[in-house]
Amino acid sequence: MPGSFIDVPAADGGSFKGYLAAPPAGKGPGIVLIQEIFGVNRHIRAVADGYAADGFVVLAPDVFWRIQPGFEAGYDEAGIAQGRGIMGKVDVARAVADLGATTNALRARGECAGKVAALGYCMGGRFAFLAAANTGADAAVCYYGGGIHTVLDQAARAICPILMHFGEKDDHIPLSAVEATRAAFEGRGDVEIHVYAAAGHGFNCDERGSYHAESARLARERSVAFLRKRIG
Repeated sequence: MPGSFIDVPAADGGSFKGYLAAPPAGKGPGIVLIQEIFGVNRHIRAVADGYAADGFVVLAPDVFWRIQPGFEAGYDEAGIAQGRGIMGKVDVARAVADLGATTNALRARGECAGKVAALGYCMGGRFAFLAAANTGADAAVCYYGGGIHTVLDQAARAICPILMHFGEKDDHIPLSAVEATRAAFEGRGDVEIHVYAAAGHGFNCDERGSYHAESARLARERSVAFLRKRIG
């Protein structure tokens, strides 16, 4: 069943929307699903519905609500320009606090039985890492998280299990950044980093020209296995 939008209370007052999708069984462990720069758009809602079908309770918050609530865009040049413009105005500390509020709201729901992971794509991949370090997430999955290598000073605080996916042909994230990230977690048996040889940036999104079906399939298979192991 498709999900619906709910109100999530912000820690500093007000509220924002989040797309909630529940599993067929009605209950399950939680996922805070973090958007790309394109908002909680049709693709992100489909991703949420997909993980719900796999047994998770998924809540995808509107990260841009403080700047342009309800923003949605496609993957054309105009959408990229709009999304980047809004991203440049995001107060990162407040956005991370909003992810913490989303995590708390998800834990408080009757449908959420057990632990909660953060899972994000692109911009959301970096925020999933920051959520691991700052919100008490029980696990994190980061898809091509641009800029993770710039916030590795927070790696010591990211004590939960983490899974990261990168594309070898990503023209936004150099392999040197991937290796720096790998080095920051050296010796951590609960941190997995995978690089997909045929994949570029955004390889998971079937609405983008960079979609790579085999890499997307394998990454999702690994993500579901990781989540089932780490959060139930």
